[in-house]
Amino acid sequence: MAMVSWNLGVGPHPKLLQVSCRKKERNRDNHHPYKVIEITPPPKNLGVRCFPSNLQCGESVTIEGQTYTISAVTHRYQLRKGKYEPSEKRLDVLSTARYILNLYLENLLEQS
Repeated sequence: MAMVSWNLGVGPHPKLLQVSCRKKERNRDNHHPYKVIEITPPPKNLGVRCFPSNLQCGESVTIEGQTYTISAVTHRYQLRKGKYEPSEKRLDVLSTARYILNLYLENLLEQS
């Protein structure tokens, strides 16, 4: 689980969201917070979760007992004071059953 804190200071950046992973989730691997979206229509926000930084498409992750397969990994950056800084890490996931079904249907389409 990730910890979320708001910085509502006054100034040029009125709201800044900070997310950090709990110590018990930090092993030797570096864990980072990701915003997780299930992309099966309608899209469903699964919240902010901590995962290793080396996630790739096709890998399986388990969230609240449900297994999902990663469909896309997105890293967004924002230009601030002449430098690009990381602003969001996002995982687009599908349930594993849906992912396998999509692969099967794509294979059928290619064969026809």
